[in-house]
Amino acid sequence: MPEVSEELRGLLNQAIARELQVSIQYMWQHVLWRGIQGFAVKDELRSISIAEMKHAEAIAERLFYLGGTPTTKPEPIMVDEGLPEQLRRDLADEEGALELYRRIVVKAADEGDIVTEDLFKGILADEEDHHDTFQGLLEQL
Repeated sequence: MPEVSEELRGLLNQAIARELQVSIQYMWQHVLWRGIQGFAVKDELRSISIAEMKHAEAIAERLFYLGGTPTTKPEPIMVDEGLPEQLRRDLADEEGALELYRRIVVKAADEGDIVTEDLFKGILADEEDHHDTFQGLLEQL
């Protein structure tokens, strides 16, 4: 098992909490939104939600391997606003993820943990795609 700092393990747990948050948040949005606007985005939300849960699983497996205990507590989940407001919140959540995951890539590289670095480079690509999706959806409203 590679030796990594408690700081890096803490960042991985932040990432897990964030992934749990948005996977639940996007799934509930998928379930709850109705009408023409909801119909237009619900399948995309379901797809992104599943991708986020897979990220949570991969990060949790990595953290456990590194000697940490994965959190089961998500960041605060928001689903009670209208569609435009919720999509703005989703976009902001993705921006927060991009910032956090870039920090993790740098920290993992600094500590010589190339597996974690590579994991988060892949997740970053997905998150950039999600960010682009939410940005595009907002432009269409």
